[in-house]
Amino acid sequence: MTPTDVQLVRVPFEHPDAVALRDEHVAWGNQLYASDPAAVHRSGSEGMDPASVVVTVVAYDAQDPVGHACLRELDGELEIKRMYVVPRRRGAGIADSLLAAMEDAARERGAHRVIIHTGDRQLAALKFYERHGYTPIPVYPPYQDVTYSLCFEKLL
Repeated sequence: MTPTDVQLVRVPFEHPDAVALRDEHVAWGNQLYASDPAAVHRSGSEGMDPASVVVTVVAYDAQDPVGHACLRELDGELEIKRMYVVPRRRGAGIADSLLAAMEDAARERGAHRVIIHTGDRQLAALKFYERHGYTPIPVYPPYQDVTYSLCFEKLL
């Protein structure tokens, strides 16, 4: 269920609001993991071929973009990427709505599971995914060289 003051909109991957939110998310991650030697592998593992993205959603609070998520095809799987809510709107249920939208999009494509990658310093994300029924799986490519990587799946 979407919070009443937030609207989820499917947009093209290159939509300016989606790009801005992804850039903010990447900058936040770069800062969070800057002291980890494995961070040198971030750019290679975190890149996304736009052609692999099947759904991009931006959450709007009135006219303001406040959250983002996308779903991409990766080696025959559907992976949720760039789940992000701007700091001032965290805790309002926006991430719950974005995650549900990604799971629904995966179901629409016939998927029986979704996968997701995060890092060991993202404690709130780890609790969030556990609360939503995600279970740990082995680290999958392209994240194997990023030692702080954690991967999860949810059966749909």
